[in-house]
Amino acid sequence: MGLEAGPPLVLSNALGTTAELWDPQLPVLGERFHVVLYDHLPRSSVADLGRDVLAMADDLGLGRFSLCGLSLGGMVGMWLAVNAPDRIGRLVLACTSARFGVPEEWGARAALVRAQGMPAVAYDALQKWFTPAYGGRERFLEMQLGIPREDYAQGLEAIGGFDFRERLGEIAAPTLVIAGAQDSATTPEDADFIARGIPSASLVVLEGAGHLANVEQSEAFTSAVLEHLRG
Repeated sequence: MGLEAGPPLVLSNALGTTAELWDPQLPVLGERFHVVLYDHLPRSSVADLGRDVLAMADDLGLGRFSLCGLSLGGMVGMWLAVNAPDRIGRLVLACTSARFGVPEEWGARAALVRAQGMPAVAYDALQKWFTPAYGGRERFLEMQLGIPREDYAQGLEAIGGFDFRERLGEIAAPTLVIAGAQDSATTPEDADFIARGIPSASLVVLEGAGHLANVEQSEAFTSAVLEHLRG
C-alpha cells in the first residue's frame, strides 16, 4: 500500500496485534513509502519469523528495504539486520528488547494459553500496553481475543528463545531505537541497552507512552520514524 514507486518499508507488529496496529502511521508513511504490512505466521522462533519476511520480500520483488518493528517485530528486525544485512536499509526498533525474560517464563505462559485460551492473558497484557490515561483499549482487547491460541503460544515461545545481547554490535544498518517512558514490558533501560550496543543507533524516549507507543503517542512516534527513515 502507499506509494508503489516509493522506497519499500516493512512494518512488523507486536505479538497479540494485527497489522492494524500501524493504522496511526499509515496516513503519513503511506505518502512517502511503499508500505508493506503483514501479520506474523505461527512460528516458535524469531529466526523463522525473519525468514518469513525475507520470503515475503522476495515474492514482492523487494531487494533492499527498511523495517520498523515493534516488540516482537523489533526482534525480527534485529535478526534480519544481522542475518540478511544486504536486505536492510534503515531500521527502527520500537518498544523491544534484546532479551526478554527467561525461556521458562514464556514456556509457562504458552502452556497457559494453550490450556485456557486468550482470555487467560489478554486482560493482563492491556495493563502493560497502555498508560492508565489511554482510553482506546477495547479495540486492542478484541484484537487479542481474536488471535488463535496456538498462533499466540508459538509467538510466546519465539520471544522466550530470543537473545541478541551479544550480537547487537553486528548490526550495521542505521538504527533508531524508540521506547515508551512508561513501558513496563520493554523498559527504557532495555532500549538504552540496544542503542548502546548498536554502533549506528540513536535513542528516542516518548513520554506518556506504554508498550504500544506508536498508538498512544502516535504523532511523536511517526515524526521520529519519518525523520530517521529520511536519513
